[in-house]
Amino acid sequence: MNALIISNIVLWFVVLALLVALLAVIRQLGVLHERIAPTGALMLAKGLKVGEGAPQVPVHDLEGAPRTIAEPSSNGRATLLMFVSPTCPVCKSLLPVLKSSLSAERDWLDIVLASDGDLNSQREFVRSQKLGGIPYVVSTPLGITYQVSRLPFAVLIDAQGILRARGIVNSREHLESIFEAKRLGFGTIQAYFESIARHEAA
Repeated sequence: MNALIISNIVLWFVVLALLVALLAVIRQLGVLHERIAPTGALMLAKGLKVGEGAPQVPVHDLEGAPRTIAEPSSNGRATLLMFVSPTCPVCKSLLPVLKSSLSAERDWLDIVLASDGDLNSQREFVRSQKLGGIPYVVSTPLGITYQVSRLPFAVLIDAQGILRARGIVNSREHLESIFEAKRLGFGTIQAYFESIARHEAA
């Protein structure tokens, strides 16, 4: 009987020790989540500045129709300019996300795909990826003007032609962080979290 009582006591100590360890793990997961929360689109420190007028660039789409990128919009809609390439595998993996975003953000956002290179390759890319419903422009000067160094690269321009965000977008989270930052009134989601940290510190 004494051995049974002792074993039960030991068992309860083990259970309590495991409970303490589990609480410690949960706390560490919370700390880790806080540290990675600001992750958003990979914004670039150099180049065009968020909050300033975006460069207006005349371009032509695949059908030869002219349009001007960053021209102020009379309908109050913002434009997401997404630089892609037929040879970029990450771009192709992100296209379903873009299509989903076009539907989810249709009340305020237009999407324009941009690339450069051979027109026949671009047309085949549009056909194979079923991009017929999204404006697609081909212009080398456009990529140079917006200082595109890697793909896929996103630029968000508001209805007044003001640059609201720009950076490398490799995932759904990166893309959605651009939209969320705009809703919150910040240039990047990182800036939003930094603002919260400064407010809490004050």
